[in-house]
Amino acid sequence: MSSGAGDPVREAAALLARGDWQAAHDIVQAHESLPHAAWAHGIVHILEGDLDNARYWYGRAGRRFPAPPSAGDELRALGIALDAD
Repeated sequence: MSSGAGDPVREAAALLARGDWQAAHDIVQAHESLPHAAWAHGIVHILEGDLDNARYWYGRAGRRFPAPPSAGDELRALGIALDAD
């Protein structure tokens, strides 16, 4: 996954990869209409243990909620999806 310069979802994903979910949360909240941002928002809530909220954001992103939820796996999948765009 690239550094995220200029792309808010990539920036949020980079912050998540570094463990800074609070800063990532601020970014994805500001861009929640973007499907990848909604997905990243769901990952934020997996990290903080708020699975009901995570499920909501996965629904907004049009993604199936993972079982069991793994923030690391989801972050890798998000990076792959961002690189494919």
